[in-house]
Amino acid sequence: MKRPRFDAVDGVLLLDKPEGISSNAALQRARRALGADKAGHTGTLDPLASGLMALTFGEATKFSADLLEADKSYEARIALGVTTTTGDAEGAVLERRPVAASRERFEQALLGLTGRIEQVPPMYSALKRQGRPLYALARQGIEVERAARTVQVYRLWVIEWKESEPRIGVDCSKGLYVRTLAEDIGRALGCGAHLGGLRRTRVGPFELAQATGLDRLEATDLSERRSRLLAVDALLQSLPRIDLDVEASRQLGCGRSVACEVQDASRARVYGPAGRLLGVASVDGGILTARRLVNPARSLES
Repeated sequence: MKRPRFDAVDGVLLLDKPEGISSNAALQRARRALGADKAGHTGTLDPLASGLMALTFGEATKFSADLLEADKSYEARIALGVTTTTGDAEGAVLERRPVAASRERFEQALLGLTGRIEQVPPMYSALKRQGRPLYALARQGIEVERAARTVQVYRLWVIEWKESEPRIGVDCSKGLYVRTLAEDIGRALGCGAHLGGLRRTRVGPFELAQATGLDRLEATDLSERRSRLLAVDALLQSLPRIDLDVEASRQLGCGRSVACEVQDASRARVYGPAGRLLGVASVDGGILTARRLVNPARSLES
């Protein structure tokens, strides 16, 4: 059997992950479709969830940290009246209660969960305790104490009202567990609830409308697949831009600090002649110091 070809591919793919597969499985399918030798992601989605994942390839994997920290948006179905072992639709039912919540009362519950809130991470999560993910402990019937975390819910709103399973929109900071939010909504209403479905619609500056589905990606030829990649610096657009001449670019590439027009910046994206991305640097008092540089053998034009 002929082995697939893997090349040095650089860029960012906005993928619409389908429901029912893990984030890693989606990443590996995209990697094979693009024939890329190095791949990573900027945040996972549970198998139950679908929606936007920003996948990084080649040199773009060096700059994925910003999106790991980015704000996110979701559409979620809240199944009222039923609690489960996992807080979502994959768990066994724990209890059923009658639902008597009006839209007005439901929206009041959403308002009470908006702003800075404390969340206890669920046992069915990828957080680790002594090197083991919590979900592995939960599957063995082991529950451990988890410290509450402060997260930010910027906005909660009703997209579609159904008494037993309303659909809501969520704008939030990193670290929010939407399944825990669903349980908190059910607790506030007194009927219990779990997360019936989840779709991520935004990560940082990227929107789901920009994303490509796996099946659609795999149905095209290799050149078309690779044409869907965004440039490596798509991940860096929130940073100030600094352009260097040939000599300053060479000095920076050799690990030396160089003078620049910007006085101070904790992080900046740096370009050389012809708009070639050099990497990320910091500036202190007009002196620029490299923090993460791209491979100079790669051609990464902005």
